[in-house]
Amino acid sequence: MAKAKSVYICTECGISEPKWQGQCPGCMAWNTLVESVAEPTSNTNRYAKQFDGLAESSTLQKLSAVEAADVARQPTSITEFDRVLGGGLVEGGVILIGGDPGIGKSTLLLQVLCHLGKSSQAIYVTGEESPQQVAMRAKRLGLDASDIELLAEINLEKILATLQSNKPKIAVIDSIQTIYSEELQSAPGAVAQVRECSAQLTRIAKQLGITVILVGHVTKEGALAGPRVLEHIVDTVLYFEGDQSSSFRLIRAFKNRFGAVNELGVFAMTEKGLREVANPSALFLSHHETAVSGSCITVTMEGTRPLLIEIQALVDESHSPSPKRLSVGLEQNRIAMLLAVLHRHAGVACFDQDVFINAVGGVKISEPATDLAVLLSIISSFKNKPLDSKLIVFGEVGLAGEVRPVQGGLVRLKEAEKLGFTKAIVPKANAPKKPSKGIEVVAVDRLEQALNHLRNG
Repeated sequence: MAKAKSVYICTECGISEPKWQGQCPGCMAWNTLVESVAEPTSNTNRYAKQFDGLAESSTLQKLSAVEAADVARQPTSITEFDRVLGGGLVEGGVILIGGDPGIGKSTLLLQVLCHLGKSSQAIYVTGEESPQQVAMRAKRLGLDASDIELLAEINLEKILATLQSNKPKIAVIDSIQTIYSEELQSAPGAVAQVRECSAQLTRIAKQLGITVILVGHVTKEGALAGPRVLEHIVDTVLYFEGDQSSSFRLIRAFKNRFGAVNELGVFAMTEKGLREVANPSALFLSHHETAVSGSCITVTMEGTRPLLIEIQALVDESHSPSPKRLSVGLEQNRIAMLLAVLHRHAGVACFDQDVFINAVGGVKISEPATDLAVLLSIISSFKNKPLDSKLIVFGEVGLAGEVRPVQGGLVRLKEAEKLGFTKAIVPKANAPKKPSKGIEVVAVDRLEQALNHLRNG
């Protein structure tokens, strides 16, 4: 038997090369070419056959003649999941959800299917577990899975034939890395297999109006395994995040053609499956019996959701010639910049101090709206003077010492007022026009004004 010819395919852009190279000539990424089996030339002809005659049937139309209508949504009964999806499932939409092994992807999707299966046909395609294992999970979670149709198959052609004949409303593929096509010689999980299987499942989803949810593996760096083109094919990309030692799970949207990105859904893993967390701000706030220095509460936006997060700072005398600047959950370079602003415009020098910053709860903050809260927590720790426990702070700080406005100022204030905070230091442009009875708002446009208010208060 003749040896199959090998090619090298880039995991980032999908370009194929006859020989291995350290740098991809297509996207210029390093160490992304992986070996794969070259496919027969006849395989390329089926794409031409598939789209044969498309030019004759296609017609041009004016964009103004196209009716702009809202996309219909199908709620999943899980509010946090619907929030991340943008309101629910979309007919013909393709969703890719990735996460670490054992994080709860299959558990969540089984809960969703058990609800949706009562009103519409739902198929669960399992390629990693046997039907008995799926049934045991449903029994352990106490779910009524009598309406779910199960298919234990990893052959793409058989899966497509099943979807074609049954035409379900929703189908879950668990997982895309286990599916293979007979027309390709490479093994399941290879770049060519993942790209081909995803493209064919997306095609049939659009043709038949089936909502397809693909479960994807992640690498040790936390990125979705397989070619990067996989994220471009699908409509929505969700990431399941969480620590194995913690019961809390976060679902974050990184791409959504039918809704907002960076939305956040919060769950708690229990014996009966994933349970929604009604007040996620409680996860990121510490409850101190007495007032402590170095703690400041801020409000950050995750998509359209405001979250209250505690920023903790520890400033201690350094015993080394190079003081440490460490941060967890915040960008370290921004901390160094804020310390320079603090020295220049507030006269607080930390060049001989170790500075440690932590966002409670393991949350990662990327927006600059937490600048003012970070600086006030640093000053609180440096002066060893606790801040008011009912104080909320947000605002971006510029290099000139100005406090700039942030998006969603009123939404942040309403969330803080709802959770019992009675005082807020905010940028002047974010101050409400009408004073609120529940919360006192102090509007500032300079860093010095915020510090003077704390001294006088």
